Amino acid sequence: MFAKAVFYVAGVYGVIALLPQYFMEERVGRDFPPAITHPEHFYGFIGVALAWQVLFFIIARDPARYRPAIWPAIMEKLAFGVAAVALYAKARVPLFVAAAGGLDIFFAVLFFIALQTIHAPSRHPAGAPIAA
Repeated sequence: MFAKAVFYVAGVYGVIALLPQYFMEERVGRDFPPAITHPEHFYGFIGVALAWQVLFFIIARDPARYRPAIWPAIMEKLAFGVAAVALYAKARVPLFVAAAGGLDIFFAVLFFIALQTIHAPSRHPAGAPIAA
């Protein structure tokens, strides 16, 4: 199923992209000065983003059941993607940040397409048989 694959790939990609950043605070400050002055923002961003990857794995298991969670998942992808591209357009971030943002926008589009391919599970009264 398309939706399962999209959310699973997004979760794997996100973990691979985010987890190493927990060990890169000094390098980020050195490669992209100035040094990080508010580490709680740096680590908080990574932690929140990793929590979203967990949600992507949950959605991947049963997209129809978690269909309502896809809307905030789209918003999560657009929040970074649009910001990164806009900041690049103003020469405030390097190209690779804009590229990562573009990838998030691409995932947002895939999430929206996935949303269109699944239907919400039908609601049945408790104990009522489900007709085939």
